[in-house]
Amino acid sequence: MIREALQKDIDVMQKSSPVDLVTETDQKVEQLIISSIKEKYPTHSFIGEESVAKGEACVLTDKPTWIIDPVDGTTNFVHGFPFVAVSIGFAVNKELEFGVVYSCLEDKMYKAQKGKGAFCNDEPIQVSDVQDIKKSIIISEHGVDRSPEKVTKIFSTMQKILCIPVHGLRGSGTAATNMCLVACGAVEAFFEIGIHCWDIAAGAVIVKEAGGLLLDVNDYLSLVCSLAIEIDCCYRQVSAFVVGMAVSTAHECDFEEEK
Repeated sequence: MIREALQKDIDVMQKSSPVDLVTETDQKVEQLIISSIKEKYPTHSFIGEESVAKGEACVLTDKPTWIIDPVDGTTNFVHGFPFVAVSIGFAVNKELEFGVVYSCLEDKMYKAQKGKGAFCNDEPIQVSDVQDIKKSIIISEHGVDRSPEKVTKIFSTMQKILCIPVHGLRGSGTAATNMCLVACGAVEAFFEIGIHCWDIAAGAVIVKEAGGLLLDVNDYLSLVCSLAIEIDCCYRQVSAFVVGMAVSTAHECDFEEEK
């Protein structure tokens, strides 16, 4: 559906800001995923980026819950930039059990189940073994908040990391793909200031099963609250260094209180 949509005119709409984009394809893909799963698992719960954007409650309970980003990298999709992903994570008792990320234009399927390893197109993957951050590539994004305060914090962090120096600082435009690039060892770390549960749910399982870490500035990850800074790393020293250099920023929790 996504590849077919790229061959047509794309009707672009705005959500929270002129740089926070959504298309009809985002909505159609999410509807297709949810309806397909509901046919087999009618009692399961869903948290979808576009459903939440339309006002649906974002509540994580102990029930089996699918956490969906139908088109991660919508801006890439609109411009034809070749990194667009579908991200689906699955949680039970508020614990992630498996995740799938499909990089549509690359035709790469990343998947992982807790305790069973991580794979790309059915080939096992693992994180990089680089131990010296000066030999690393770091990947990051600047997000959709373009307030001067937020942009200053982001570029302050990027400047510090570049001046270590590292081999490079990159960005694919999609958090799910960035996490998979960590998982397969193409980059050593990913950080982003302000990120949502649907961005990281699938990638979190894939990174962990590939031997990586997920940390925030307090060295604590909880699916129940969005992170101020998301760090994925192949090696504890590398991740600790990046966390130490990063600038924290306030970020609202995605999830509402369970009623």
